[in-house]
Amino acid sequence: MDVWTTSLLLAAAAFAAGVLNAIAGGGSFLTFPALVFTGVPPIVANATSALAVSPGYLGSTLGFKSELRALPPRRLRRELVISAAGGVAGALLLLVTPPTLFSGLVPWLLLFATVLFAAGPWIARRTRGAANADREEHVPPKWHEPALLATAVYGGYFNGGLGILLMALYSVGGESRLNVVNALKNANSLVLSWLSVAAFVLAGAIAWQPGVLMMAAATAGGFFGARWSKRLPASWVRVGVIAIGLAMTAAFFARSL
Repeated sequence: MDVWTTSLLLAAAAFAAGVLNAIAGGGSFLTFPALVFTGVPPIVANATSALAVSPGYLGSTLGFKSELRALPPRRLRRELVISAAGGVAGALLLLVTPPTLFSGLVPWLLLFATVLFAAGPWIARRTRGAANADREEHVPPKWHEPALLATAVYGGYFNGGLGILLMALYSVGGESRLNVVNALKNANSLVLSWLSVAAFVLAGAIAWQPGVLMMAAATAGGFFGARWSKRLPASWVRVGVIAIGLAMTAAFFARSL
């Protein structure tokens, strides 16, 4: 595969990932496999994929700044620190994982993320019901912070399905305000993603040439995706993401045989 074909493939995958993330999520199902397909080693591909989709978290967080400002500052600081620590820990865990072990884990991680994405609406209904049953609870339960740390470690290690995990975590913990759940999900995703990417940068685990190209393409995709999201049925997009996830999972299982 020549340089131009490779660049076109990566740019197209990143653009489509930006569109998917703006509409329904699941962009990493495109960026990570595309990098591996073009010859980037899996660990470097995972780090570069995280870099490619990271700009989108800033816009999502800014969209909920009023909800974040309304939260107790001490609680918000603690949660962001926990997410930061977990993101860095997950990134470091990825960096010390032997390449052959990570290659064997990739199909299972993709399968987990795909199943999680497919179950997202069901999880949202179940967790929203749990939250509504406890509307007076405004203080997170004692298990919340350790669970947030574990989720952040997963996000730093492998980003797929992170948003659904975070939304489920807050809803089960008794937070019934959906906008607040979204605000906390986006803020924590931003912090842990950017710090995990910083760890990858310092470790030299980023493939910069495709990474910068994909960042630009994903940002453009996010811009157009935000506009197209008003026209495309979300259910169609979800089905497409699930199909892509299953196809990539099958391909990586076949690759590992």
